[in-house]
Amino acid sequence: MRRGDLPALLLLLAIWLAASAQAGQVLDSVKARGELRCGVSEGIPGFSEQDANGRWQGLDADFCRAVAAALFGDPEKVAFKPLRASTRFPALQAKQIDLLARNTTWTLTREALLQVQFPAVLFYDGQAFMVPRSSGITRLAELRAGKVCVAKGTTHVDNLADHARLHDLAWEPLVIDSSLAVAEAFYAGRCQAWTADAAQLAAMRLRAPAGPEAFVILPERISREPLAPVVLGEDVQWGSLVRWVLFALVLAEEHGMTQANVEARVGELGGATGRLLSGQDTRLARALGARDDWVVRAVRAVGNYGELYERNLGTGSPLRIERGLNRLWKDGGLMYAPPID
Repeated sequence: MRRGDLPALLLLLAIWLAASAQAGQVLDSVKARGELRCGVSEGIPGFSEQDANGRWQGLDADFCRAVAAALFGDPEKVAFKPLRASTRFPALQAKQIDLLARNTTWTLTREALLQVQFPAVLFYDGQAFMVPRSSGITRLAELRAGKVCVAKGTTHVDNLADHARLHDLAWEPLVIDSSLAVAEAFYAGRCQAWTADAAQLAAMRLRAPAGPEAFVILPERISREPLAPVVLGEDVQWGSLVRWVLFALVLAEEHGMTQANVEARVGELGGATGRLLSGQDTRLARALGARDDWVVRAVRAVGNYGELYERNLGTGSPLRIERGLNRLWKDGGLMYAPPID
């Protein structure tokens, strides 16, 4: 060893020790508690809302259950915490929740400045506009002026201002600190339009007092909105587990594993993917901090990604949202998992 190498090696050792001290911190606390605390919306049909019996349902809620199943073997070991858009990141940073699954857009600003991780995209969407059918507006270009309802603490606020500036539109944002309050204001006629993720507008239109047919979602999208679960950036292991639970659901769909056939199907698969999905690769399961049979448990709990989508947002739901970009890559969509080896 050269004399000048020692300080550099000591620095690397210090960095490694600091990282090791943080690794698993969130994961360990979740395991010790025996329950996953999951931040969800105040109530968006198809994503996260309570049914008549008080049970949380929807794409985001079911994803939380899949993570709990992978971690504990029990999808019901989840405590759901409803959050406004403006309070979701403070709740995560204050460690009131372990996982945020609440229609949240992955952005560089959020990741870098808030020091959080967006493990993977759960749903690809875009910002849209909804107007009363009676307005006669059928294209966004016809909405030249007026008040636009928008939720505080969302990417939609800045996107709205940017689009109005670029296209010389006289839009007046009415920024409201709750998605439910935004809906109330729009349906009360306080705004000429409501802007949010297209799927959220489709979901909330079901609750329109005059019925969903009284409102139209315009065809244009003014942004890309990759919606992803969010975790604190301090625990890489926890982020990896959440990421690979999502990817495992995608892989399960790709390989024909369903909620009904998961046990039989895993025995037919070979290679690295087969070892992962069947639980034979205990090396990876333990590195993630999951159960050996974590994939089987997750799929048994909620189904593969396609089942998850169709049940909550697609043909099996009142929303009937075209799957589009959320199809598997082999079907023309954007959903695929990275290689195992």
